[in-house]
Amino acid sequence: MTVNRGSVLGKEYFLSYIKLILKSRNCTLEMAKELTFKMFFHNNKDQFGKETYQRFLTAYEELKNCCYQ
Repeated sequence: MTVNRGSVLGKEYFLSYIKLILKSRNCTLEMAKELTFKMFFHNNKDQFGKETYQRFLTAYEELKNCCYQ
């Protein structure tokens, strides 16, 4: 998937991305977070800017608090 580095990705994008990893890998939420950080951000939280990274963390926290405790 191509991502425009100039745009800020939303929380909904990361909710979908993390859920896709959860379903396809049949893993824990924590593992899905680590895989997203590794595969999407290439282990660099500044890869797509601070706002995008913050929205990723917000999506993770929402899933953690609502569905995957």
